[in-house]
Amino acid sequence: MSNEGVTAVERAMAVLDCFRLDADRLSLADFAARLPLHKTTIYRLLNSLVRTRYVVRHADGRYSLGPRVLYLGRVCERSFRLADVVVPRLRELSRLSGETASYYVASEGQRLCLFRIQPNEGMHDQLTAGSLLPFDGSATGQVFHVWVVGDRRIALPEDLPTHSSGLYHQFVTSWSVPVFGDQDAFAGALTLSGLAQRVEPNGAGHRALLMEHGRMLSAALGASESWCDTVYGEES
Repeated sequence: MSNEGVTAVERAMAVLDCFRLDADRLSLADFAARLPLHKTTIYRLLNSLVRTRYVVRHADGRYSLGPRVLYLGRVCERSFRLADVVVPRLRELSRLSGETASYYVASEGQRLCLFRIQPNEGMHDQLTAGSLLPFDGSATGQVFHVWVVGDRRIALPEDLPTHSSGLYHQFVTSWSVPVFGDQDAFAGALTLSGLAQRVEPNGAGHRALLMEHGRMLSAALGASESWCDTVYGEES
């Protein structure tokens, strides 16, 4: 069978990809500015997406994502059995630290924020679950450089957690540790982040808490006790 796709489907997906957190309602002109397609083609694609409820057309003529996208998102989330293990650990880490706890996985050469828990109080950065970010110099990016790209080396456990401050947001500090699963394979990164003025004074406590939760999450995902000792240090 041929691996060639269907052009119309790919164009419809490109239309959906135009939506962003900061651009959740778009006009036909907005789509035309983002896509290498004629307005007439975009309009026909939007009509199909509206009929199938993947897009909603509003009274002002602008469009937003429809209920079918939300439904599929929920189906996708449920298919990740990982959520049953990771999210409770994130909630506990966030509760104990009072800061934002996130879990990242590799996705097509980038890091995907798969799950993210923020406390209800205080100021926090606006990154959301589902965000795709590069393997950069951030605390989380450093983890992926070591265990996915392989272009950096660190001493274990002395160089953990990795750390960064002010990379994306001037006042935000982050720490991150790798997470492992079955057969001690790299699974993702567990990250704790918050306003520097709030988290730095208790940096040692936050780092220890993150290492502890990294160990517990890795063990829950199937990593061996000996490998957890190597990565996070032996339990006292």
